[in-house]
This record gives sequence, C-alpha cells and structure tokens, in this order.
Amino acid sequence: MAYIGKTPTPAPLTSSDITNGIVTGEKLNADVISSQTELATAPADTDEFLISDAGVLKRLDASLVGGGGITMADQFRLSADQSGGTNGIVTSNLERVDTYGFGQLGTGMTESSGVFTFPSTGIYLILFTARILVTSSDGAANIYIETTTDNSNFNEALEVSAGMATSGGAYQSAAGSFIFDVTDTTTHKFHIKTSSMGSGSYITGHTSTNTTHLTVIRLGDT
Repeated sequence: MAYIGKTPTPAPLTSSDITNGIVTGEKLNADVISSQTELATAPADTDEFLISDAGVLKRLDASLVGGGGITMADQFRLSADQSGGTNGIVTSNLERVDTYGFGQLGTGMTESSGVFTFPSTGIYLILFTARILVTSSDGAANIYIETTTDNSNFNEALEVSAGMATSGGAYQSAAGSFIFDVTDTTTHKFHIKTSSMGSGSYITGHTSTNTTHLTVIRLGDT
C-alpha cells in the first residue's frame, strides 16, 4: 500500500492486537515442537504438559501422568542370627542390603527400632522371606509382618511358619507377601514380629547374604 507523505514507523504486533481464539492449528508451523530445546532426561514431577481436557486447554504436571513404571525398590535383611526362643518385635540387626551389586531404586525405606517407614504414599508390595533353624523336636516358629494404619495398633498382615524338626535339626525357609495401601506415611508402617519360638528354634541372619530378608516395591499411586 502506498502512503502520501512519510511512511509510518512500523509497530510490533502485541497480544492485544490478536483476538482470542482466532489462531488455529493450521496456522502453527509443523516444527512448533521439534524446533524447541530437547529435554534429554525423564521429566521432573514439576515439568508441565499442555493437554486438551474436553476441548479446554490445561497444563498438567508430569507427576500426574501415569505409566512412569516402578520408582522405588528397597531391601533389608537380618544381619545376624536371632537368639533361640526369642519372641517379640525384631528391633536389632536389621540392615539395608549393601553387597554384591545391590541396587536401590529411588528413596528407600527408613527403619527405627524395628519399625519401617515408607518414603511416600502409594501401593506397596512387601515380600518377606525367613530362614528358620529348628534344632529340637519341640521347636516351632511363627514370624509375622504386622502393619499399622494409625501409628499405634499393629495387626498381623503376613505370617510364615516352620514346623517340627528331625532330631538332628533342620533349616527351613518360608516366604509370604502383602500389598499395603499407604495413604499416610506418618501412620502406615510395619515391623517384623516373632511368636511361638521354642528354645530350639530361631531365625537366621547374615551380613553379606540374604537369608531372612524383606523386599519393598512401590507399585503405584494410592
């Protein structure tokens, strides 16, 4: 367009010059995403996506996007044999596995005086294996994983047992599992407890081999 007199000074286009809702997908260049800086690692929980929620554009934190896979796995073991005939909560000789290439995933469990606390809320799989030595014919052993949902009252969620032994004694292994819905990390916890342990029976532990041990895996959100 020709002008009479002096050509006007060009003015930059601003957001106020564009009516809301008139820029359609057809107006976007095909490289609107591929031309941006690459994110070469997994998104952080606070990274954001742009989605259409029933036709309304919204932002979404990456922490809310499913399909992230398992983010936490941890193992603890009994590091020394428990004395024969000992009954009650196991409060000592508990250690995180730390030998032969052990790999912890994410923020693991914490343990204090035998009570295990979860790092975050979620659905957790607890796998427990006990190696039990029964040395006399009157030996027996019951071992439990007890959980609490109020940080006070513990109830039996998992039990493994060993029965009578031969006169020469025998080792037995027993395993069990429990899926725990941890909705609050301050109230939902667990411990290991022994019961009905005769003087001729005890659970075994080792500082470099998993004998009596437990595995905790976070399966997903609660």
